[in-house]
Order: sequence, then C-alpha cells, then structure tokens
Amino acid sequence: MFIPSSKSNLSMLVLFVIAILLFYWVNSSRIYVKEKYFEEKLAAAELMKLAETTIRDFRLQQGIYIDEVNDPEKTTLIGEKQTLITTDRGSLTAKLTSLNPNLAAVVVEMFKSARLKAGDTVALNCTGSFPGINLAVLSAAQILDLKLVIICSVGASMFGATDPEFTWLDMESLLIEKRVFSYKTVAASIGGGRDLGRGLNKIGRDLIIEAIERNNILLIKEDSIEESIKKKFGIFNQKGDNDIKLYVNIGGGLSSLGNSINGRLVSPGLHKILNIKNIPMKGTMFLFADEGIPVIHLLDIDEIAEMYGLPIAPDPLPEPGTGKMYLDERYNTTFAVISLIIMIILLIIVILFDHHQIKIKEEVFKD
Repeated sequence: MFIPSSKSNLSMLVLFVIAILLFYWVNSSRIYVKEKYFEEKLAAAELMKLAETTIRDFRLQQGIYIDEVNDPEKTTLIGEKQTLITTDRGSLTAKLTSLNPNLAAVVVEMFKSARLKAGDTVALNCTGSFPGINLAVLSAAQILDLKLVIICSVGASMFGATDPEFTWLDMESLLIEKRVFSYKTVAASIGGGRDLGRGLNKIGRDLIIEAIERNNILLIKEDSIEESIKKKFGIFNQKGDNDIKLYVNIGGGLSSLGNSINGRLVSPGLHKILNIKNIPMKGTMFLFADEGIPVIHLLDIDEIAEMYGLPIAPDPLPEPGTGKMYLDERYNTTFAVISLIIMIILLIIVILFDHHQIKIKEEVFKD
C-alpha cells in the first residue's frame, strides 16, 4: 500500500522550483533569426528612405510651407487637404502609415511570394494619392531588378500629392534626375471621376494636364471610363510585350478598379488568383486577373500594416530594418532540449527514490 512521505512532498517542491528556473532560462534565451530575403528587404527599405530624403531636401530648398501637425516628420510627402487637384477624401492616418520605409520590405515579400525573377515585367497602376506606397513599390522593384510598366492617374486624394506644382509625376522626374530610380511613367490620365477629373474645376484639370505635359508623358484622355480602361489595358500589354507577370494596383484609381466599390471587394495584398463575379465594371486589375495574372492590391494600407506588423502612423518614422519583416523571434531549441532532458532525469530520479522509500516502509510495517 502507498504511504505518504514527507520526502515525496519535498521532492515535488524541489521539482517545482527547478521547473520554474528552467522555464525562465528557456524563456529568456530567445533568439532572433533572419527572415527570408533579409538583404533584399533591407536594401529596398534603405532605397525608399533615400527617395524620401531626396524629395524632402529638394522641397525644403524650395522653401515650401510644411504643416508640422499633419506632417510631423517634415517629409513634405503629406500634401494639403484641399487643393485644385484634390479628387477625393483621404485618410491622414493612412498617408502617414505609408511613409514607413519598411513598407518596401513588405512589397519585396509580396513580389517574392508571386515568384518573380529578375527581368520579369510588372504592370503598375498608381495615383497621386499615395506617394509613399509608390516609393515602396519602385524601391522593391529596383532592388529585385524588375521591369515596370507604369501608368498613373495624377489627381490625388486628401493629404496625397496634391500640390499642382509638384505632383507625383514631378516627384518621379526628380528621383530619375537624382538617379535614385530608373523608372518612368509611360502614360498618365487626370484621374478622379470617370478618370477625366469629374469633380474638379477646369483650372484643376488644366493644371494636371500641364503636369503631364511638362514631364513628357503620354496623356490619356478618353471620352468615358470604359474607353480609358481599354486604352490603359492596351498600353500595359504593348509596353510589356504581352508578357506581364504581375499587376500592382496602388490606391483607388477608377480605371484600375472599374468602380470604387470594387476596391473594397478585394482584400489588400497578393492574390495569385482573383475570381470575383458580378462586379459593376472591370478595371485593368480585373482584366489582368481574368487572364490568370496575379495581382497585388494596395489600397487599405492600415490593414496591410497590421498584417505585417508595421506601426500605424508612426512618429518618428522607423529606421530601415526594424520590424518583424526582418527578424523572427524564436526560442533557443538547444536550451529547450537541455531543460527537457534535465526534467526527465530528475523525474526518473524522484520516482525511483520514492519507490525505494515506499518499499522500505512497507517492509517495516510488515515486520
């Protein structure tokens, strides 16, 4: 029969203390392992930071006014809320979130997940609404040595590239001149309602056309949104030699989405297959998806940030290389195995010792 032993209680107490100490040892010995494509991600983030710094320095030399409440980092990439080329409402929080240079690392991961190789051609539809996301995609593409066919809608939502004298196309030209990027937009439209600037006054539409012309870019100005979609789809395929490997949409451009509702029907991020039926109108993103081309949808930037562990509207902006995109925190398996072996040995010792003590006591009681 079993006879309770004070030594058994003591053994359990000792085991409990040792288990706590081993748990603390293993828990405090966590290590950080580099994620896949670490070098490419870091290089892309550093390139994006260089692009942002280049734009900021140029604008500050021009002596422009900076609203430090809305743009606390003085990036000059947060535009005025309302200007002659503001096409739609926009979230200041989203615009601030998009300026994190580590967003370029997220795009690198998406490109790698799409299995792109150096030299592959990517169709990029962007707007003036998110210059930060535009920079992230260009940075990732350049580091991975991808070819880009870029078509842009110049109009911008609130807090985007809303300065008529310094639109996204002007930023792009500056970065080419300073040899930060080698990519240039091949064609551009006004953007906004019907992709013709509906909702803007005539002065605003004319200012956008002037921006397109001064940057020597082909103007797309069709009579309807349907014709604009058809025109852009043709240019993408022509300039991409009918060999587009991936389509990237940035923002809510109607020619890319077809309808503003469509942008909310597609979750942000990479879609290797996009099969959505019964939508009001198919923009270029859906036309490429219908041909089996993977698409990356970059509209809800706050959701993307949460998915990849980036801070929302960070202040100050994080340095390149910070965040879980680069390092994965893991437990040291060596320490964990050692701790497990120690506990198993101690348990065996305690069991054998107590079993021996019980036998002795049983023999004593028999006598």
